[in-house]
This record gives sequence, structure tokens and C-alpha cells, in this order.
Amino acid sequence: MTPPRSDRSAARASARPAPAGAADPAGQQQILARLQQENIRFLRLQFTDILGGIKNIEVPQGQFAKAVRGEVMFDGSAVEGFTRIEESDMLLQPDLSTFLVLPQFSREEGERGKTARMICDVRLPDGTPFEGDPRQVLRRQIERAAQLGYTLHCGPEPEFFLFERSPEGAGTTRTNDQAGYFDLAPIDRGERIRREITNKLVEMGFEIESAHHEVAPGQHEIDFRYADALRTADNIATFKFAVKRVALEHGLLASFLPKPVAGTNGSGMHCHLSLFRDGQNAFADPDSEYGLSRVAQQFIAGLLEHASGMVAITNPLVNSYKRLVPGFEAPINIAWSTSNRSALVRIPAKRGNSTRAEFRMPDPSCNPYLALAVMLAAGLDGIEQNLEPPPAIQRNIFRMTVREKRHHKIRELPTNLSEAIEALERDEVISAALGDHVLEHFAEAKRQEWNAYSATVHQWELDRYLDGV
Repeated sequence: MTPPRSDRSAARASARPAPAGAADPAGQQQILARLQQENIRFLRLQFTDILGGIKNIEVPQGQFAKAVRGEVMFDGSAVEGFTRIEESDMLLQPDLSTFLVLPQFSREEGERGKTARMICDVRLPDGTPFEGDPRQVLRRQIERAAQLGYTLHCGPEPEFFLFERSPEGAGTTRTNDQAGYFDLAPIDRGERIRREITNKLVEMGFEIESAHHEVAPGQHEIDFRYADALRTADNIATFKFAVKRVALEHGLLASFLPKPVAGTNGSGMHCHLSLFRDGQNAFADPDSEYGLSRVAQQFIAGLLEHASGMVAITNPLVNSYKRLVPGFEAPINIAWSTSNRSALVRIPAKRGNSTRAEFRMPDPSCNPYLALAVMLAAGLDGIEQNLEPPPAIQRNIFRMTVREKRHHKIRELPTNLSEAIEALERDEVISAALGDHVLEHFAEAKRQEWNAYSATVHQWELDRYLDGV
């Protein structure tokens, strides 16, 4: 007999997979040897707060052994959404597989000496995993998938803008070109910077698949190869760091804000998702409709069922919902399709081991660990509950009337961050995937953002109403 959903959710939340390298003396010695061989002067211990901000503690050579063993402590009360001041001490346990010698982004960095980095899991003083660590939230869902025999692979497509800076160095929204989709230099003035970003990413171990100018002036996309969920989340965080760092060296601002310029396309981060089992793509079935297996259809059904509940995580800013509006290709309709990009979930044409579902809702401002965790939780719930997706919509949904959408039972996403937080708290599956700690602190922080935004008088209001009332 299948246990009630609430019982199963509690069981999932209690899963505690150990971070890589937590008890691996041989691996620790290999890292220490590499640090010496590469003549590394500084080691960054990187982690992520609940809102997706990348944090780090940097240690010099004399502390390398202590850092690699996971004995470096930090004040968790100083990090967004971690702990209260009376229970602040926390440990950084490095994932040895994330060891990376960082490229030199400037001459000054070269003069200081080489720097390496490891991404860390956050632990309590007694060594147990911290439930508020976003990386741990994703690990729990990865373990849940593994218990069912699945591994999630994800190929993200993060978009970003390059803006000019003022003479004082402040960011502006003046784009550094007026190019459009797939344009070339000299119209595309970002070509040289994209190439430099690509070169730095390759130095950092990325396999870059393509780079091009996007639809809006100053907007760009660099795509890298898919990987398992944890590595993909690590890669997204590293990608954003590298893009911003190269842009800074060119006197530009790289922004992952979803909608920085009104009246043009915003930046998304479409995620191509597939489950693998025993080395084979579990989404592929050449004998079924659309070439999609029953597992794929259930996973898609789960994404659609929980889309409203997870949009606060995948699209976490007030600004995110200015991208999710009609007219700019961003999905607002909860539907799926095999032939058009107006749906929330699209099935690209390739089949076999390339069979996948493109989830078009997320934007690059999200915390990648939490975003992938809720996507995986939603899809797995579709499998466990044997959910049936609605019929695929092959028409352009943007051109459908309200009556036609109602006929096809097409719902729409929440229209602002406040609605999204309410939907998140109502969704038992997504709430359980996050865990009580993350859910509480994330929702509180986002409500504060919404309240501050709502209480601010914006220039649009003055332009529209000041003289007329």
C-alpha cells in the first residue's frame, strides 16, 4: 500500500546523503598534492546562500590541510537564511570533485599568485548536514531519484545582458550594441567578450556547445554540455561568476536580471531535463506516441502539476514576473507541446538518448540548487503518482482566446511574486522538497522583497498619474 503523501514527503526530507570527500583521506591527500604542484597561493571554499548568492572563505597555504579536511568554520548567522546568532557556528565540507584552479582574469590576480576553488557542503559543528544548505536540498532529491533507479541530467541555457558602466563605474542599462538574434560583428559588439568568456570557461573544464547573440540588444547566450543535476547546479554558479568577472575586466556589467529593459525580451534559463536509468535515457520509447516513454509523460505531468508551486523558486525576483508576460516568448501558459515554443514544456525534435523535456519557465536569477531540486521533485511526483499529462497543445498558445484556453484547460502561472509565494506554500510536494527551514526563510525573505516593492513609489506612477489626479 502506498503511504500518504505527507508521510512520504517527511521521509524524503530526512534523507541525508553524505557529501563527496567527507571521509576520503586519500582524496584529500591528492588535493593537497595538487595544490603544491600547481603552486596555489589561495584556496576558496565556496558555498551558496538560500537566495542563490555565491559566498566564499579564502584561506592561504598554511590552512590548506585544515580546509581540505572540512575543519574551517564560519559564522552562519551572517549568511542570508542560515541560522540565528545563538547557533551560528558552521563547518565547510569541500566536495573534492569540484576542485578547480581558477584562470587569471587580470594582471593583478597573476601578481598575487594562483587561486583554486572547491565547492562546499555546509555542516553543523557535530558534522551533520545543515538542512538550510541549498546544495543539501538538491542532494536529498538526487537520493530520492536514485532510490527509484534514476539520475537526472540537465542542460541549462542561461541568458544574460552586457551593459555599459557610467564613468564612475556604476551599472547602467545602456547596452553595448544594437544587435539581434545570431548577428555578427561589427553589429554584435559582444562577440569578442563572448569568446573570452568561452575561453575562460574552457580553462575551467566546461564543454561549450555554442555561443551567440540573443534577441534583445546587448543580450547573449552561451550553452554548455548537460551533466547530472548536482554538477549542473555547480556549473551554473561557476558560469555566472566567470561571465561577471570577464565583463568587469572590459568595463562592462554582466546582468542576469530577468527583465532589465522594458519593451524587449527578457533573459530566461531554459532547462533541458531527462532521466537516465542504467545508462539509458528513460524518456525514450520509439514505439510510443511522440517517441516519449511512460516515464517521460509522467515526469512532464509532474512539471505541469507543480509549475505554479515552484515558480517562486525558479523565478524568484519581483522582476521575474515582468519577463513572464505575453508578447516576448516567455511561457505563461501551463501546457506542453512537441512543436512550438509557446508552451511551458517543449519536447525538442531529437530522440534516442537525446530525448528530453525543455522546461522554459526558469530564469537565471534563481538559486540553481533549489531550482533543480524542485524540478526534480515535481517530475518524480508525477512518476510516483502515475500522473497523466493533458493532451499536447500544438497550436501557438499566445494566439488562443480565453475561451479556447479554457476549453483546453490551460492554466496560467502566478502573475507576481506575492501570488507565487502563496502557491509555493500551498504545494505540499514542493514545500517538502525544500524542507521547513528553507521554505520558511525563503518565503520570509521574498515577502519582505514584495512588501518593499509594493510600498515604493515608482517613476511609472509619477509619469502616469502626477498631473492627472
